[in-house]
Amino acid sequence: MVGPSGSGKTTLFQLLIRFYHPPKGYISLDDFEVGTLAKKNLRENISLVPQDPIIFGLSAMDNIRFSRPDAMDSEVKAAAAAADAHNFISKLPFGYDTFVGERGIMLSGGQRQRVAIARAVLRDAPILLLDEATSSLDSVSEKAVQLAVEKLSRDRTTIIIAHRLSTVKKADRIIVMDNGSIVESGSHNELINQSGLYSRLAAIQLSDQ
Repeated sequence: MVGPSGSGKTTLFQLLIRFYHPPKGYISLDDFEVGTLAKKNLRENISLVPQDPIIFGLSAMDNIRFSRPDAMDSEVKAAAAAADAHNFISKLPFGYDTFVGERGIMLSGGQRQRVAIARAVLRDAPILLLDEATSSLDSVSEKAVQLAVEKLSRDRTTIIIAHRLSTVKKADRIIVMDNGSIVESGSHNELINQSGLYSRLAAIQLSDQ
């Protein structure tokens, strides 16, 4: 999902995970209306990687294990490896037992994102929500995070909110939103060749590079 700020992208995520209910209409997952599902059951089937992940003043191990408290150390490390986080965690002063500071002050933005992705890997939910997961990263960190996201997205439903169109180029379907409405829908190649909002956003981003 792409579009200008305030177009309604994050609101759709909030509706999907039942932060509040739509005033009309409904959202369904596999023919089940979201509003009829218990919040606990719904959210157990969803992993969320936000733009600014919450990192606790705990060890790297405990921060990843937060998504599945009963996970063994070996499972946490396997999730970190899948998220391209194992190498930098291993180089911390006490490895996985290193306390990363309140809000992850000892970690860079890209490292915090990879910890959040490792949580999602460990949770192994069938639905993955990515909310601007790479928007605040430098190009090197963005590439590492995108590779980790591509691995995580395999064999599961992935819904992405993106500012950088490079993040969604490989998506099966891109939804373009504006003023709370869907104005375009299609693949990257279909949308880039139309004279719509998506092609205008792409032109702006290319001119900024």
